[in-house]
Amino acid sequence: MCPSQILELSDEKKIKLAKDPNTSSETLKLLVTDGNLWVRDEVAKHPNTPQETLTVLVTDDYWGVFGCFATDKNSDVRYWVARNPNTSQEILKILATDEDWSVRYWVARNPNTPQETLAILATDKNSFVRFCVSRSPNATEIIRRLVLMINKELSTASH
Repeated sequence: MCPSQILELSDEKKIKLAKDPNTSSETLKLLVTDGNLWVRDEVAKHPNTPQETLTVLVTDDYWGVFGCFATDKNSDVRYWVARNPNTSQEILKILATDEDWSVRYWVARNPNTPQETLAILATDKNSFVRFCVSRSPNATEIIRRLVLMINKELSTASH
């Protein structure tokens, strides 16, 4: 199917295409520009979505094409970008400061999250985020100790 045919599909068919595990990364790159939030949401979830396309999902600030999902109230796309193992370390670092704890939770669980970002998340106000940091294979012993220290401080402060 050529690009113009893909763009002319109904929203329902584009969503189905974005969900299809056999959809190519080239098609996903095209679908990321779709005006429908649910199409882009499925692109964010897809394991074949390349890093540069995931970057567009988080950083594009033109509402007519995609929207500013780094600050948009709907965190669904940012959530799926944070979960995607193809997401770059640079984008994970941006998402580590997201206002939605579930986005930060998936940043902590992402296998690409670098130690520097895990160190930031180790002091997160959400205990689920800190727990994931402590279980990350990329966390150093120092990061794990930092999580324990923060947990102890918060526990003491609440009593």
